[in-house]
Amino acid sequence: MTTPSPHLDPARKHDFVFCFDVRDGNPNGDPDAGGAPRTDPDTGHGLVTDVAIKRKIRNTVALLKAGQPGFDIYVEAGVSLNSQHERAYTALGLNGDKKHTVEHQARARDWMCETFFDVRMFGAVMSTGDKKAGRVQGPLQLTFARSLDRVTDQEHGITRVTQTRTADTERGESTEMGTKHTVPYGLYVGFGHFSAPLAARTGVTSADLEAFWQSMTMMFEHDRASARGEMALRGLYVFTHDDAFGKAPAHTLFDRVTVERTDPRSGPARSFGDYKTTVADTGLPAGITLTTLVG
Repeated sequence: MTTPSPHLDPARKHDFVFCFDVRDGNPNGDPDAGGAPRTDPDTGHGLVTDVAIKRKIRNTVALLKAGQPGFDIYVEAGVSLNSQHERAYTALGLNGDKKHTVEHQARARDWMCETFFDVRMFGAVMSTGDKKAGRVQGPLQLTFARSLDRVTDQEHGITRVTQTRTADTERGESTEMGTKHTVPYGLYVGFGHFSAPLAARTGVTSADLEAFWQSMTMMFEHDRASARGEMALRGLYVFTHDDAFGKAPAHTLFDRVTVERTDPRSGPARSFGDYKTTVADTGLPAGITLTTLVG
């Protein structure tokens, strides 16, 4: 039996750092701010939510693993969550029971973990509707990503040569106005954690981890949109412990990856070349392996 690469082993703890940038785009609009890029109001640093990043990973997994058993996506656009729970009860032959018991929920939960990649990896609260499937604590968690420097929200007025309503055209109106928000440039850093004990509960496999890492490296390649400008993954560094519970605190490992301006006096950063990344990959704590997937 072939031993998986350290970062593909679900029986080990993993902590990772990822870096990505955006040029002339909006990496994550805030619906409470008219779609403007998310920022820290005190510092002006840009923010991208974990939810936005997981959405890209889900979409990429759906492309990579389309039609393969065990890689369905639970949180899918246009599909109600309760209808996903219904699938579990139908597959298990539980629809004929008038009263659904705790045992039914447990069986449905296990089916959901086996069927849906994102339930197995990210977890889910599946206690809505008449056919409940319990709650799953996901072994893989992401943080918000934060830009290294403050970002500038630029609001651009745009016009369209046609109207939405026929009545406007009949009145002779020829254009409609809109706005688009962009960040000239921003380099963001985020962190992630994988818990082996929780992964054992949900049934995560080496194939799941392989799909996750591959999707992270590709998540911007199949998520192109004019609103997001140019986005690219610039670094992905995985610290793997040689057991399930960890051999060093995550923050001490993250401190080994530093990103800083090449010349802080040169004005606002406008490209990845304005930064340098340093990885202290020697003298790692005992039991720690570093895998650089991008960088």
